[in-house]
Amino acid sequence: MIEVKKLNKSFGDAHILKDISTSFDKGKTNLIIGQSGSGKTVFLKCLLGLFEYEEGSISYDGKVFNELSPDEKRDLRAEIGMVFQGSALFDSMTIAENVMFPLRMLTKQSKSEMEDRVDFVLRRVNLDDAHNKMPSEASGGMQKRVAIARAIVNNPKYLFCDEPNSGLDPKTAIVIDNLIQEITDEYQMTTVINSHDMNSVMEIGEKIVFLKDGYKEWEGSKDTIFKTDNEAVTNFVYSSELFKKVRKMYLEENQ
Repeated sequence: MIEVKKLNKSFGDAHILKDISTSFDKGKTNLIIGQSGSGKTVFLKCLLGLFEYEEGSISYDGKVFNELSPDEKRDLRAEIGMVFQGSALFDSMTIAENVMFPLRMLTKQSKSEMEDRVDFVLRRVNLDDAHNKMPSEASGGMQKRVAIARAIVNNPKYLFCDEPNSGLDPKTAIVIDNLIQEITDEYQMTTVINSHDMNSVMEIGEKIVFLKDGYKEWEGSKDTIFKTDNEAVTNFVYSSELFKKVRKMYLEENQ
């Protein structure tokens, strides 16, 4: 579990995050959503330890990040997996070498142990025969699956995903959503996803934190989001006619 208490973050005179308190549960897909400029990217980077913050605290299973020693922070970062928005694969490395990279950097495993682990995670994301391909030879969906394999190769306790469906067609996006949810449940990770994709929210949003103007405006789940009368949330969620119709159908069925 990740717990956030009264988090505040500013850049100069710009107050970006304002007294945010929430928690992200183990074994669940936790989504951060909001319009551009809402603070969700800054929030994610604070959770990752990439940005320092002025006030508040972030704790990982009871360990308060700002109270850790440099060595303890390094150990914690070794327990974090990250799926970047653009996959961020190394163009000069094969898919297998990309996935092996965290093992080479963070572990003392033998080459055969690393190869066995790479084989396992590539099978887990249904890329059994992709070891020797270069990233340029892989589709966008394949690259995202490689990024997920690399993120879980170290058996992380925490998985962060920044817009994992960016640039994908709707069908492939659903495949990636389902894969992230399956892996989260299977490995009982604390997964936090930064997303603007309402299809992802409705597909895998077990916990949803909605930010507006740097505040936590609302939190709930994909089920309770249909019931909220929070105007900011409904304006964001039901900006399309499709989701307006979905909400109307849901409310009619659950009267």
